[in-house]
Amino acid sequence: MTQPLATLVDLLGLETLEENLFRGRSQDLGLPQLFGGQVLGQALSAATHTVDATRRAHSLHGYFLRPGDAKRPVVYQVDRVRDGGSFTTRRVSAIQNGKTIFFCSASFQGEEPGFSHQREMPDLESPQALLEAGAEVQRFDGHPIEFLHFPDTTTDMPRKRLWFRLAGELPEDGSLHRYLLAYSSDFNLLTTSLVSHDTFFGDPRLQIASLDHAVWFHGDVTINDWLLYDMESPWAGGARGFARGSVYDRTGRLVASVAQEGLTRQRD
Repeated sequence: MTQPLATLVDLLGLETLEENLFRGRSQDLGLPQLFGGQVLGQALSAATHTVDATRRAHSLHGYFLRPGDAKRPVVYQVDRVRDGGSFTTRRVSAIQNGKTIFFCSASFQGEEPGFSHQREMPDLESPQALLEAGAEVQRFDGHPIEFLHFPDTTTDMPRKRLWFRLAGELPEDGSLHRYLLAYSSDFNLLTTSLVSHDTFFGDPRLQIASLDHAVWFHGDVTINDWLLYDMESPWAGGARGFARGSVYDRTGRLVASVAQEGLTRQRD
């Protein structure tokens, strides 16, 4: 495991303070506030620590209430809402400086047979084909995530498509791969709503922040192999943008669906 990936895995591991109470370190990515994906991944980790291992997370719904401080740890308080015959529900509050900065509900289920269908993966170039065509892998300094972007295409709504992965070896721990997918799903999604407005992340006139985030896990995922993130924004207005995404593995299996609304305020 590379050092950047080991650091990220450790970040999502959490320290147990008391029953239902956990603490996570923070990582400064150079953003104006704590990266929302970190809180998503750590909150899911905290919830999972209180659930029987035979049940896996299938959904996470969260709200960002206050900007987090990347220089301070985050405490996670888990409320064991329900342990049912088929589903387990947890509510998690993320706390800094005595105030809740984020809360979410997470639901878990054991394996069951049932009806099955999925939306087909778009017919796009594989990671190997993009690399052979001269595409460059985008990386953040000292961070294990890698992106391969498709060229901009004209569609009926703002869209982004890219391959991503966490480069390096990981243990075959399904829960860990879910934490890491929740973490990674916050990259690029909200900025999809800016694509058709000639505005980009980092524009000094732009005030941007996640308001909520939802992830549905449709099955096990391998986060250190290339995954296709197909994102679109069907609506923006009222200083808010909405985007949704589908995550596919290289075999074409739909492994997760994501949705997010965020503040996209343009200032003078």
